[in-house]
Amino acid sequence: MSYQNAMDAIQLKMPEKIPRTEYSASVYWGLIRAVTGIPVDSGSGEAVKRRAMMAFEKAWDFGFTWSVLTGAPVLDQCRTRMGHAVYAEGGTDYDTRVECPFTEVGQVLSFDPYAVYGERNRALLTQEYDAHYDILCAEHPDQVNMTGIYITMISGLLEIFGWEMLLEGLGEDSDRFGAVANRYADWILQYFEALAASKSEVVMIHDDIVWTSGPFVNPQWYRKYVFPNYEKLFEPLHRAGKKILYTSDGTFDTFVDDIAACGVNGFVMEPTTDMAYIARKYGKTHCFVGNADCRILTMGTKEDIRREVERCMNIGRDCPGFFLAVGNHIPANVPVENAIYYNQCYEELAWRN
Repeated sequence: MSYQNAMDAIQLKMPEKIPRTEYSASVYWGLIRAVTGIPVDSGSGEAVKRRAMMAFEKAWDFGFTWSVLTGAPVLDQCRTRMGHAVYAEGGTDYDTRVECPFTEVGQVLSFDPYAVYGERNRALLTQEYDAHYDILCAEHPDQVNMTGIYITMISGLLEIFGWEMLLEGLGEDSDRFGAVANRYADWILQYFEALAASKSEVVMIHDDIVWTSGPFVNPQWYRKYVFPNYEKLFEPLHRAGKKILYTSDGTFDTFVDDIAACGVNGFVMEPTTDMAYIARKYGKTHCFVGNADCRILTMGTKEDIRREVERCMNIGRDCPGFFLAVGNHIPANVPVENAIYYNQCYEELAWRN
């Protein structure tokens, strides 16, 4: 049922049960132990973790697992390290490495990704996307699987320059930095062309283009240098008939219409983006995924949690492509009993008839 519900939603066929997905919950081992009974933790072997994860996602009726292949490692030859705070259970993601290869803004404004990273073998990239997709299909046979790209535009530039140099480049000369963005789009296009040739029918395209407060530079800069490049990058995906799901963290209300105009098929959002607006304007033409708030799961009462699930369901119930998800993840600091109650509310409210 999970696969069919999810594919029906992506194809806007209004499944009887509203599908769902979640982020980070599949590595929240305390929650997984409680749901599946499998003795697993952050120190368990990979085979045990994989078996527990699969059992958990089946128990929670995941329609798809959010997944991409192309991320920061392809930029390792030259990129900024910004460290990482503790997020994962057991603090396994803590990273104190902070360094930047750029010492002055002129280096940023003259940066040429092709000169630094070079040309990629597109056939080999497609083989890598297919291999990634095949692994996911084997691990999640009851779900719609996908591969994709994390470092589309802003996220790629951020990985290269870090926040300080990125903002300094924009502040020094926004048009010259826009030219850097154009050069980056020319370089990352080879990944989009390879992705278009892959076997995955659904692709995830990620780009964190805003902060929680919204755009971090004049919106007209995005409209001059980001969205025209989206159109160029998405064109081979459209030509190949892919379903494009688009993810951005933060509050991208300002750009919902711009993103839609670039030809995405679905929106994935955090709780600060106005899902009700997306439902009103695009609920019959696009799928969308969200956007329960993990802060309510973390600190709220059962009544609060139920109201939050009801809020999301009331927004999405009449929209054929709606998926429920906690938009800002279910990390390991969410009380297990609250997460389980959230799932109980989903199961009670998910049926349209």
